[in-house]
Amino acid sequence: MDYKTIRIIREDGYAVVMLNRPHEMNALSREMKLELVDCFASLEKDESVRAVILTGGDYVFSAGMDLKEMAAVTDDDVDDYFNLIASYLQKIFAFRKPVIAAVGGIALGGGFNLATVCDLIVASESAIFGHPELKFGLNPLFNPVNRLVGTAKAKEIAMLGEPIGAMEALRIGLVNKVAPPDRYMEEAKSMAKELAGRPPKAIEAVKRISEVAPYLDKCSALEYEFEISALLFSRAERKEYMRQFLDDLKQKKKK
Repeated sequence: MDYKTIRIIREDGYAVVMLNRPHEMNALSREMKLELVDCFASLEKDESVRAVILTGGDYVFSAGMDLKEMAAVTDDDVDDYFNLIASYLQKIFAFRKPVIAAVGGIALGGGFNLATVCDLIVASESAIFGHPELKFGLNPLFNPVNRLVGTAKAKEIAMLGEPIGAMEALRIGLVNKVAPPDRYMEEAKSMAKELAGRPPKAIEAVKRISEVAPYLDKCSALEYEFEISALLFSRAERKEYMRQFLDDLKQKKKK
């Protein structure tokens, strides 16, 4: 369907979801949040889409929440306002397929949150991340950043609210790759193509394991992973993937 604040570009095996409020620096309006929920719900059901790239374009990922809307929220509307924020972030966080944030330019506040609920982040060298919320008496979303960089660094990011450049983000483990401004989308698309060629059930299993295993004790985590492995091993497609891999290996040896 057509959306007003986002665009969907379908590629072979994956989709690109582009935030599309350039004149508002992709500020996250109520309409955009609702469209993101609907868009990701639709893409999750679409079996032809095996990975998603979420981006805002070359100059800005998202400057954060729409401040005009935020200023107009009444005391009676506070619960609904934050429930909607939780809804679209949870939809992306729990998405069954891999989601890559391709960040060009700034990702601040709510835009930073949006990037950190994705599975992987590819950043342009011009990308800047930051959580300025505490300066305005609001709490940043702590958990997604904490999962990426650890508690000590996440506290620093949340409490000080200082901007983080792309190379520093790579150094602390906040992003997975950094590329020049004219190549970061190419890197993200290459990653999406690679993921789209992987067995979807195995990718989904890795996502599930990454969510559950860190919260289990060591032995329970191993048991959980082997339970998932046994389920994957019993699938008929596993034999086909292994046969194809061995055939490809034989062809390479002949060369």
